[in-house]
Amino acid sequence: MKTNRRCRALLAVSLNLMALLFSTTAFITTHWCEGTQRVPKPSCGKEKKTNCLNYGGNETANETNQNVVHYSWETGDDRFLFRYFHTGIWYSCEENINAAGEKCRSFIDLAPASEKGVLWLSVVSEVLYIMLLVVGFSLMCLELFHSSSVIDGLKLNAFAAVFTVLSGLLGMVAHMMYTQVFQVTVSLGPEDWRPHSWDYGWSFCLAWGSFTCCMAASVTTLNSYTKTVIEFRHKRKIFEQGFREEQNFLDQEAIKYFRERSVQSVAPPGEV
Repeated sequence: MKTNRRCRALLAVSLNLMALLFSTTAFITTHWCEGTQRVPKPSCGKEKKTNCLNYGGNETANETNQNVVHYSWETGDDRFLFRYFHTGIWYSCEENINAAGEKCRSFIDLAPASEKGVLWLSVVSEVLYIMLLVVGFSLMCLELFHSSSVIDGLKLNAFAAVFTVLSGLLGMVAHMMYTQVFQVTVSLGPEDWRPHSWDYGWSFCLAWGSFTCCMAASVTTLNSYTKTVIEFRHKRKIFEQGFREEQNFLDQEAIKYFRERSVQSVAPPGEV
């Protein structure tokens, strides 16, 4: 029984730790959603010769005289660049078409005013989700390494299960609220940011993987608690049944003994 309890507790701790690592990684990274943005090609110049619009003529004259009307034969999507971008809870980063590297801006500033409250609720829920995971992990470690009695282990198991279930519910709500905010921002956000195409990234997968591990840890903890209670009651029932049978046997022996004594006391002296 003790070995099985320890194995179940170790599995729950491992799942909770994975959920904590996944959720923390997802919270601080910027790959919840990723895709491409369609932006106009810049004008070609001395330093930029590719992925730009070449209007022809004297480049120097074109650069100095801003009143000259320029023409380009490129039409449709040929006039645009498709730059890569990725977005997280805190920042949205996009490829810099004029230089190497990326430039990032706050996703909270990009979100429409009507969705900022929902986004902040999502952030608060994510923080609470991680904090409750830490509490649940601590209780599971206490139950695994420092619990000396079955009753103390059951109490820690129960509290760990409650905190883990609450954290999973908060995490689910936080992920769904962020998804809603991002989809609204795609439609109503700044025009220079709106994606041409997008999909969910690896941070988003980590976030939901964390939720899955969290719920698996809570189920494992509840299962351990239930099995321990059932085994404890079963052993207690067997003990009480054995004690009752032993008590009945002793009672019958006592009755027999007192009956024999009473017969001996009633019999005449010569017959004893």
